[in-house]
Amino acid sequence: MHIDSLIRDEFLLRDDVHHLNHAAVAPWPARTQRTVAEFARENAEQGSLDYLRWLETEATLRARAARLLNAASAEDIALLKSTSEALSVVAHGLDWEAGDNVVISDQEFPSNRIVWESLAAYGVQVREARLDAAESPEAALLEITDQRTRVLAISSVQYASGLRVHLDVLGAACRERGILFCVDAIQSIGALRTDVQAVEADFVMADGHKWMLGPEGVALFYCRPESRDRLTLRQYGWHMVEYPHDFARRDWQPARSARRFECGSPNTLGIHALDASLSLLLDAGMETVEKRVLGGAAHLLQGIHASPHLAPITSAERDRHAGIVTFRHRRADAESLHRHLVQGGVLCAQRGGGVRFSPHFYTARGVLDYALDLAENCPV
Repeated sequence: MHIDSLIRDEFLLRDDVHHLNHAAVAPWPARTQRTVAEFARENAEQGSLDYLRWLETEATLRARAARLLNAASAEDIALLKSTSEALSVVAHGLDWEAGDNVVISDQEFPSNRIVWESLAAYGVQVREARLDAAESPEAALLEITDQRTRVLAISSVQYASGLRVHLDVLGAACRERGILFCVDAIQSIGALRTDVQAVEADFVMADGHKWMLGPEGVALFYCRPESRDRLTLRQYGWHMVEYPHDFARRDWQPARSARRFECGSPNTLGIHALDASLSLLLDAGMETVEKRVLGGAAHLLQGIHASPHLAPITSAERDRHAGIVTFRHRRADAESLHRHLVQGGVLCAQRGGGVRFSPHFYTARGVLDYALDLAENCPV
């Protein structure tokens, strides 16, 4: 399907809603809405009659996720509740010794900070790199690693500043130094092409409700096969065993696949929704999606740089941003600017000392120009 036809058919936002908030919660495509409605109708009329087909959808979602992330196998993908749950599986699955440390950045969303700080009771130190304190963000992170660094945990794109790190550089350095590499990719999967093998990540996690255009309550968790057995399981239940539907079996063992991290009943409704949303991204093609996301961000940054009243917070370097563009007004405070934009129908967020725009691949340039003009004319 031609990309313009796909966008026209799939995105049904009202004309008065200018959605620049995909870094928070995304609207669903039409196919996702239809899938959820059909699942609800089917459940109401016939209950679990087609449960075996529901399992097929679960398998399809794992396969789509593996394709989206370029994982070696669908068996490397677990379906969890959230990014935070996946990070907790890693943080509290590793065997720690007092004096070990974890390296993160000073710009992390709380999910990728609190979980590591929770290890203080085990004598684990959290080291925060100032990403602007060295010649590059990667250098800032690697400079504070040492022989006791067990994990380097970083967001692929920072939620407030929009800064994108070079995951391939970090992954290669971690592999060389024997450090586990953990990536919170919630602000890049679905916006940028993702290759978990190329960046040599041990763990990658992301909720589906942002750039993947899916619902809240379902997250992808990639676990490198070689790292799977390094995580001690802390949650147990019927769904995480090797033969989950053989209920009478007593000689259970954890699943060999990443399903071992899914302790209980799957979020079947959420799985149907996210599967539909990922099908859209794959139909559009992630190369096309990425090109359009970066093009939209570049358009915003160009307009911000050209404005006498607006100042960028997000870097304009093409390889240092993704879909997030954060900026400030030179005379109006961030709260006033955000309120003015929301009153004008622009969905955005107040973040990082300014206002954050996060358009997706389908967002029309007219929407971006309207938002820029509205910001430009914020009363002071």
